[in-house]
Amino acid sequence: MTLTSSIPLRTRTARRQRRSGLPKGVLIGVELAVPVALVAVWWFASASSTNAFFPPLRVILERLVQLLGTPRFIADVASSVGNLALSFALACLIGLVLGAALGLVRPLSWLLEPTLHFFRAIPPVALVPIFVSLIGFGNETRILSITIASVFPVLISTIDGIRGADPTLGMVGRVYRLSGSERLLQVVLPAAGPRILSGVQVSLITAFVVMIASEMLGSSTGLGAATLLAQQSFAIADMWAGILLLGVIGYLSTALFTVFRRRVLRWYIASQEQEKNS
Repeated sequence: MTLTSSIPLRTRTARRQRRSGLPKGVLIGVELAVPVALVAVWWFASASSTNAFFPPLRVILERLVQLLGTPRFIADVASSVGNLALSFALACLIGLVLGAALGLVRPLSWLLEPTLHFFRAIPPVALVPIFVSLIGFGNETRILSITIASVFPVLISTIDGIRGADPTLGMVGRVYRLSGSERLLQVVLPAAGPRILSGVQVSLITAFVVMIASEMLGSSTGLGAATLLAQQSFAIADMWAGILLLGVIGYLSTALFTVFRRRVLRWYIASQEQEKNS
């Protein structure tokens, strides 16, 4: 158990209450009701559509089911998800390690931070054509583009989180005679956890956007490439099916990370609720 996670947690019943005071089940129902209502509106509003570029939702869903039964489309989806997962994991690892080094070693930070902020200011999508020109259209280009574009939110949030940690925690670690690695893993990183995971969430969104952009620039594989090819071939139902599936993948990725974040930071969330209710 880390020093920062030793804060007593609230009871399970109290933890299920949100800021609004509504039960967790009601809030989940409201969250689900909004997208269901939007889908229902889309379904009925497009039911009688004769516009070739805006087919009925029923046609789009039927085409999506058909595409999910084809090996090529499944391979495109697997390629996109695989590249996203691998690049996101690499970005988190690099950002966490380099951010911890820059946050703890001030001379190293003074040396590298101006350069890091320069590259951070470049729009992530703008990096894709550069890597395509240097490396080509291979899968390595997409992984490199996604990784570099999404590493900066994790890197910056890790630096800020470590520097913003309560100095008292370091003193407590020295009192308990913890080694340098123990203080880093059991005190510093847990204290910086809320900021780090906020940056990781931004990194996930950035990785998803750059994944689509990298697949649409000269690539022949991936869900982004399949969606663009469908648009260029006037296969409008296929295009809408690809867009819809991209939205579902993005939503599920964010939802899974939100669950993970709440699990990791349950001590922090509980302490914040205790302060507000005290």
